[in-house]
Amino acid sequence: MARAWRGILAALPVLFVSSMAGAADRAIIVLDASGSMWGQIDGRPKLEIARSTLRGVLSRLPAELELGLMAYGHREKGSCEDIELVVPPARASAGAITAAAEGLKFLGKTPLSAAVRQAAESLKYTGVKATVILITDGIETCNADPCAVATELEQGGIDFTAHVVGFGLTAEQGRDVACLAENTGGRYIEAADEAGLSEALVAAVTIEAAAEPAPTADPAPTPEPEPAPEPTAPEFNFTPTLVLGDGGSVLGDAGQSWVIRKADAAGGSGAYVTTEYNSYKGSLPPGDYVVTARLGQAEVERKVTLDEDRPAAPVFVLDAGRLIIHPRPAEGAAVAEGAAVVVDYPGGERTATFYGDTSEVLPAGEQKVTVKIGGGEVSETIMLAAGDTVEKDIVVGVGHVVVNAWYAEGGDRVEAAGVAFNVVKAAKKIDGSRQDVGTTYGPDSAFDLPTGDYVVIARLEEASVEQPFSIRAGEAKQVEAVLGAGVLAVSAPGFSEIAVFSARKDIQGNRKSFGLAYSDSHRVTLPAGDYAVVGKRQRDGAAREMAVTVRAGERTELTLE
Repeated sequence: MARAWRGILAALPVLFVSSMAGAADRAIIVLDASGSMWGQIDGRPKLEIARSTLRGVLSRLPAELELGLMAYGHREKGSCEDIELVVPPARASAGAITAAAEGLKFLGKTPLSAAVRQAAESLKYTGVKATVILITDGIETCNADPCAVATELEQGGIDFTAHVVGFGLTAEQGRDVACLAENTGGRYIEAADEAGLSEALVAAVTIEAAAEPAPTADPAPTPEPEPAPEPTAPEFNFTPTLVLGDGGSVLGDAGQSWVIRKADAAGGSGAYVTTEYNSYKGSLPPGDYVVTARLGQAEVERKVTLDEDRPAAPVFVLDAGRLIIHPRPAEGAAVAEGAAVVVDYPGGERTATFYGDTSEVLPAGEQKVTVKIGGGEVSETIMLAAGDTVEKDIVVGVGHVVVNAWYAEGGDRVEAAGVAFNVVKAAKKIDGSRQDVGTTYGPDSAFDLPTGDYVVIARLEEASVEQPFSIRAGEAKQVEAVLGAGVLAVSAPGFSEIAVFSARKDIQGNRKSFGLAYSDSHRVTLPAGDYAVVGKRQRDGAAREMAVTVRAGERTELTLE
C-alpha cells in the first residue's frame, strides 16, 4: 500500500496537466492532516509516506502553475473549524509546500467539505477558473454533505473543478466523497492497490481525451439512402452480478467495482479495458476478458467470454462476509469515534485500519481484530463465514481522565498552553523508573486509560508536581495537580543577563539554578520559596544580587538596579 500512496501523488501532475491546460492556471491541494493519518501502512505512518512522496512529485510540476496548499485537522483535536490555507497559490511554490507539509501535525477531524469550499473561495472560483485537488484517507466527519457542496460550487463557479484522491478508502466510503469530483466534472481516483490506481488513471486520461473537441471536418457529402434496418441487438451484452457467498442474495449498488481487462493468449490478464462501479451493465466487443470484482477488502477474478449474439450474465462469488464492529471504551458506553479498529484478515499479510463504527466486507475466515482507544488495547479473533454478517461490540475497558493544574490550592487554574502533563504507571520497575503512558499539553488534557493506578507529572517551566490517581473502566474523572508555585517577574534596565538561583547553598557551597535569560527582563514560574536573582550589567559586566520570596498562587515583581 505504500506504493499505492506514492502512486496517488504521482497522479497529481497528470490531473493538473490534463485538466488545467490553459493560461493562468491556479490550483490548491487540500491535504488531509487528520488524526487518522497516523495509521500505518507496512509499518510506516501514512503521514510520513505522504511527506516523502510529496517532495518528489512537486519537483515535477510545471513551474508556471500557481499552486497552493490547504490543510485541515492539523492544529486542534475534535475541531471542525481547523482549516488553514498554509501556502497561498503562487508560481514556483513547490519548496514552500514541501516545507509546510513537513511541519504539519496530524491531530483532528475531517471537515473535507468545508475545506474544499474554502479552497474554492481562496481561488475566487466565482470569477476565474479554479481547480482543487482533495487528498483524503477518510470521509466527512463534520456533519456536511460533500455532494451538496460540490453542486453549489459547480453552479456558482465560472469553471470550477474538484478532483478527489481516495487513499485506502473502501469502495463504499469512496462513494461518499466521489460526488465532490463527479458533480464538478472532475475525477475520483481510488487507490486500493497499485494496480487499481494505474487503472483509474488510465480511465481518467481516456475520459479527458474524449472531452477534447473534435477537429472541424469537411462538409459531409449527401448521404446515401439508408439500408434496411437490421435486427435490434441487445442493449447490453454483459450484466455481471455479485454475491458474498454461494446461494446468497445479489448485491445491488453496494459500492463494488468491476475491473475489466482483455485476456492474453495464455488466458491471463492482458490489456486494461475499463473500471465500472455498482450494478454494472455494459456492452463490450466479443472476445475473452478477465474480470475482477471487488467490494471492501475482498475480490474475486474470473474469465468471461462474450459471444457476438449471446449476452453473458455471470455470477461472481466473493467468498466473503460483512464484519460490523462497535468499539466502546466500557460496557454500555457510547461508540468511541476516535477508536482505531485494525483488522488482520485472511489472504496473506493483509491489514486494514478503520476508525469508529466499522462495517466492512472481508474475505471469509479467521479475522484478528484489534481495537485501540487511548492507552487501552484489546484483540479478539472472529470467525466470519462466506455470506454471513457478524456484528459485535468490542469493549476496550478504559476510563476517561481530564487533567488540569493549579498554581495553589484554591487559586488560579493554569491556562498556559505550555503546561505539560505526563502520565506514568504508579508501580516502579526494579531500576526505579516507571512505565510511560503518554504526554499532552495545555488545560483540560485528556487520557483514556485502562483500569489501574497512575501518576500524572504536571510541569510548567521550573515548577512540577506528581499527583497519584486511580481509574476504573467506564469511569470519568477530573484530576487536579497543585503546583504550589508562583510567578516571578524581573525587570532589570541596563542589564544584559538575569539568572535565578535557590537562596540556600548546598554542602559544597553551590546554589541550584532556576533559569537564565540574556535580556533585561525575565518571567518564570517557580516553586514557592526563597531565591537569589543575579544580574550582570551591560556596560561593565558587574554583578548585582537581590533576594526575593515567591509565594504559591501569587505574582512577585522585582526591579533589579
